[in-house]
Amino acid sequence: MARYRGPREKIERRLDADLGLKGERRLNGKSALEKRPFAPGQHGQRRGKISEYGLQLREKQKAKFMYGVSEKQFRKYFKEAARREGNTGSNLITLIEQRLDNVVYRMGFATTRANARQFTTHGHILVDGKKVDIPSYVVKPGQKIEIKEKSKTNPQVARSLELTNQTGIVDWVDVDKDKVFGIFTRIPTREEVVIPVEERLIVELYSK
Repeated sequence: MARYRGPREKIERRLDADLGLKGERRLNGKSALEKRPFAPGQHGQRRGKISEYGLQLREKQKAKFMYGVSEKQFRKYFKEAARREGNTGSNLITLIEQRLDNVVYRMGFATTRANARQFTTHGHILVDGKKVDIPSYVVKPGQKIEIKEKSKTNPQVARSLELTNQTGIVDWVDVDKDKVFGIFTRIPTREEVVIPVEERLIVELYSK
């Protein structure tokens, strides 16, 4: 399955979850999910009972759409998470959190992960001083992530950093807002990653 490129807020309404797909619009209370907290379509207000499989599938879809990964990529992350020691579900989430586009988003350089992915693919991101244009690049603790010099005055970046005064920045990155760079200091624990996903159900889905 290719990456979804349709209406993002329709996805949030269908999955009944705030996946952070609309950035500032969501922060201003103007998201479609808040205005119309029911599924899209003619019969959207009549949510039926969901089967066990349906619940498991919904959690997987939440994670996929929120992080912007394809089915093939997601399955690859799951296999790696299962191979590692420890809780497979926790491993899955922390693995995806190390994606470069996600780290750029977590540092506050973009209002959404989709914007962070675009910045990355367009060559605006440097890792330890070298351009990296692969959104799925795995960021390691201690690596420096920055916006390249010519792009530091981009109004989108400036506005995104301004919004971090309202949203805050996660504890596992250290950001210098003035110089527009950050250090990925450590891999977060699952408890620190606040997202509307029950990864336990994803593990159950793939374990069938």
